[in-house]
Amino acid sequence: MSKVFKYRQLFFVLTAVILIAIAINNQDISSALSYRSQTVETAAPKVEFLSTSTETVTTRTAKHKTTLAFEQYKPRYTAIAIHPSNYGDRYTVDVNGDALYNSPIVVLHETTNSALSAINTFRTSHPNARNQVSYHALIALDGTIVYLVAWDKRAFGAGNSAFVGASGVETVKTNPNFASSVNNFAYHVSLETPVDAWGKSNRTHSGYTESQYKSLAWLLTLTDVPDNRIATHQNVDRSGSRFDPRSFDFDKFFPILHSYRQPITN
Repeated sequence: MSKVFKYRQLFFVLTAVILIAIAINNQDISSALSYRSQTVETAAPKVEFLSTSTETVTTRTAKHKTTLAFEQYKPRYTAIAIHPSNYGDRYTVDVNGDALYNSPIVVLHETTNSALSAINTFRTSHPNARNQVSYHALIALDGTIVYLVAWDKRAFGAGNSAFVGASGVETVKTNPNFASSVNNFAYHVSLETPVDAWGKSNRTHSGYTESQYKSLAWLLTLTDVPDNRIATHQNVDRSGSRFDPRSFDFDKFFPILHSYRQPITN
């Protein structure tokens, strides 16, 4: 079985899991989080969202192969339905009608308060577009991965933003009334803020748990997004007001990520 075909199968497996979990997710959120729900016991699914380029899940060539360490780490996960006002479709053209070909990036965030508080916000209707907000996934303090927005949808994680990479400055304007942003090609993942920093505006805090770093590395291994396209909210923000995720340690994170995946060489 080819690697691309295997990833395609696994992508659909994960999609089915998420849809089932969302369908039964009419329970109280605190109950949903207290379970720290389901442990992955099968082969890890390939998490991908469709980019706005001409590539698709079926044709994109994998850049990395997974390792035994990746297979052995089995994070807990669940999916929670959020209000549809807080996410949207990805665009194939910008406001001027120009075709979009951006490759995906990952933008890292933190919740600033509890995971439950963030989820409650996302589940609330926000008719005013300026208040709409979401992440694709959130990682709780104990490492539980909470899926919130499907990978092929546009989460509203960064407003006035741009990514500076090998191709220069990347940003997309999809709404004439708002600044351009990375949302159309970004995968937004947030870490639950440690308890000592809930509701506080300090620039640093006690840091994230070992389980959070491991689950984040596991999740990003599934996306196959390269190291040089993993950024923080602070990195992409152009308003000068965002500095999350505070106290994130890339020197700690990248060795874990690299222990879970290795580049495919021809």
